[in-house]
Amino acid sequence: MKLKGYLLAAVAAAAYGTNPAFAVPLYQQGMNPNSVLLFRYLISIPILAAIMLMRGQSFRLSRNELAQTAILGILMAFSSLGLFGSYRYMNAGVASTLLFVYPVMVAVMMIFFFHEKFKASVAVCLIIMSAGLILLMKPQGDTTISAYGFLLVMLSSLTYAIYIVMVNVSDSVRAIPTTKLLVYTLAWGCLVFTVIAAAGTELTVPQATSDWLNLTALAVIPTAISLACTTRAIQLIGSTPTAILGALEPVSAVVLSVTVLGQALTTRDIAGGTLILIATSIVIADKSVEKVILHVRKMFPRIHR
Repeated sequence: MKLKGYLLAAVAAAAYGTNPAFAVPLYQQGMNPNSVLLFRYLISIPILAAIMLMRGQSFRLSRNELAQTAILGILMAFSSLGLFGSYRYMNAGVASTLLFVYPVMVAVMMIFFFHEKFKASVAVCLIIMSAGLILLMKPQGDTTISAYGFLLVMLSSLTYAIYIVMVNVSDSVRAIPTTKLLVYTLAWGCLVFTVIAAAGTELTVPQATSDWLNLTALAVIPTAISLACTTRAIQLIGSTPTAILGALEPVSAVVLSVTVLGQALTTRDIAGGTLILIATSIVIADKSVEKVILHVRKMFPRIHR
């Protein structure tokens, strides 16, 4: 059973890494990140709603729960926009690796805002992560990482870290069943994307069958499959192994960005990304941070990543 748990955790990580492989071709067909995410969320909602109906779950929420899911939906929408927007300015594998600084951000937030004890491991992680970021940002030859793309990824990581902390500290949110929370979070996210489109961002509609296939894949693989595999893996092998195996997520994205999208990686990119993964693995292995992140992973798949 433990082997099955490890395999499921690895599948969940690999499922996450498919995001750029499906999103970038949609950009090449003329779609923009806001439109891609709107259709992705719209396709995901009926799938998850059907699961709720099969389980006999109610769609009812209290006024307080509705307000909190609205905040979560806004955070998730902007986190998604940040990451998917960065794919247009930088290597998708590098962007996915940069996003993985969010566990370190969670650790820092818990220390500063919720009086978690500052540990030496966090300081070490910050040093290692900073070295990785410097390597990724430092020009190599005539090339350098896009500053705008970097800022978009950091915005994505920060908003997701805030999302994680909010879910962890809110008893009412934690009481909402996983699938129901997903449905409402995605619904609020759809509203955000609709408002952005109404404000002047062009709404690009899928034209070819391949576009719809890519959108459906985005809705199913990094969402439903990731959620199911992560939840079951936690049940079989526990939180810590599942969290650490999550470090395979950006590795999967890097492999697909090179093999499927034909994007190039430099030695410095690989070295910087490795340092970020090491820092993240250390901080996730810390029990206090691990509990926070794994609670959210169990409830929410890597929709935005």
